[in-house]
Amino acid sequence: LGEHLRICPQGYTCCTSEMEENFANKSRSEFEAMMKEAGRSVQTILTAQYRSFDSYFQDLLNKSEKALYDAFPSLYGELYTQNMKVFKDLYSELRRYYRGSNINLEEALNEFWTRLLERLFKLMNPQYHITDEYLDCMVKHAEQHKPFGEVPRDLKVKATRAFIAARSYAQGFLVGSDVVKKVSQVSLSHECTRAIMKLMYCPHCRGMSSVKPCNNYCLNVVKGCLANQADLNTEWKYLMDSLVVVADRIDGPYNVDTVIGTIHMRISEAISNLQENKDSITAKVFQGCGNPKISTKGSSSEDKKRRGKVALEAKSSAVALEMLVLDAKGNLTALKSYWVTLPSVLCSKRVMASSAADDKCWNGMTKGSYLPEVMGDGLANQINNPEVEVDITKPDMTIRQQIMQLKIMTNRLGNANIGNDVDFQDASDDMSGSGSGDSCPDDVCGKRLSKSPSTRQPETHAIPKQSGHGISGASSRSLPSAFLLFLSVAFIAVQHLWR
Repeated sequence: LGEHLRICPQGYTCCTSEMEENFANKSRSEFEAMMKEAGRSVQTILTAQYRSFDSYFQDLLNKSEKALYDAFPSLYGELYTQNMKVFKDLYSELRRYYRGSNINLEEALNEFWTRLLERLFKLMNPQYHITDEYLDCMVKHAEQHKPFGEVPRDLKVKATRAFIAARSYAQGFLVGSDVVKKVSQVSLSHECTRAIMKLMYCPHCRGMSSVKPCNNYCLNVVKGCLANQADLNTEWKYLMDSLVVVADRIDGPYNVDTVIGTIHMRISEAISNLQENKDSITAKVFQGCGNPKISTKGSSSEDKKRRGKVALEAKSSAVALEMLVLDAKGNLTALKSYWVTLPSVLCSKRVMASSAADDKCWNGMTKGSYLPEVMGDGLANQINNPEVEVDITKPDMTIRQQIMQLKIMTNRLGNANIGNDVDFQDASDDMSGSGSGDSCPDDVCGKRLSKSPSTRQPETHAIPKQSGHGISGASSRSLPSAFLLFLSVAFIAVQHLWR
């Protein structure tokens, strides 16, 4: 009569204890495989989006560099050939920054213009012996004379914003994919293994192998087993929203096609400005730094090769960028609710559950209707789950870590949206300073404020440095320090319980 069964209902059965154990192991491995397969489909989408954008962006940079190498020798002669390394180093630094190296982009661009000015100034004044000390003085004076015109300042503003946005955007897809991979590998608990076995294989023990599980029964089991995964939903949506916002920046105000694809043209414009104003700039430098000594080596004439006659072009790939962004936004929108729709997807497509109205489905005990209500999403909603015993006080730490990774990445994208850089190498600043994305895009932040703030978990981050936040100096001094200490300890304790 099945008294030996430990998971399935004890009644007339064709299963032995060994068969039941085998079914339990089989159901566990099958369910974990379903999770990984579902996760892989999301990873594939995100990774494909990353590769498409990365390929597009690298191609823009490569074409700009190649255009410079092709045109500059005939345009500038010695001015280019004797300074090739300066240009190569610039593109190298830009690539390193995009790939995530800890480089200050503004400093890298400033360094490029300084080195270029020093070398060009010497080449344009070969009759003088110009020392390093004299060059230092020249650079200081040149800043106010703007030898390259407005190009360096303009390029710095536009290029840094475009690169910050592009780097964060590409990184966002990789982080999202990595989170899915790690979360999809989280093992089932002992209670879940029993519940999944009861759902999928207990009908076999009752001779009902053709009877499908009731849909609501399946949902309760899967929602209980994936309760921690569903808690990713809030931060996951913020990440998807933030990527969409930055995508609009990349194809809008920070247009990478216009900015990155024309770097060589801006450099050419800057050199032309210097050449056209050579005499007045030299006179001003001499006035400020004194006349340098005449060179004993004699003056080698400046290369007089034609300049400005070769048309520099930037082939626009704006249509390709627009298509990339449209495709990405469609996919990101579709993936927003992935974690809360996963139970329905698994039940309908993998477990092949019966329709909710069916009274001839497997309800966990026999063939009939399933009466209990379907639980909500997330850990806190599983307290009364009739199918799975879930300890809501013990969240899965691997998944909590991934929630934090999502917060960090959303914060980076939020900063990129307003043109601020965030160091990719040092995650500790993100962890302590703005885990929830304090600088998130306006429309994303707006959603956070307008949609049930009570559902947000307590945050563990420092008080924002912006003015107007926190307690004023006067009122904070009036609070007893012991009371402040008590509040801090209590706050940390509450956070620990909730996380």
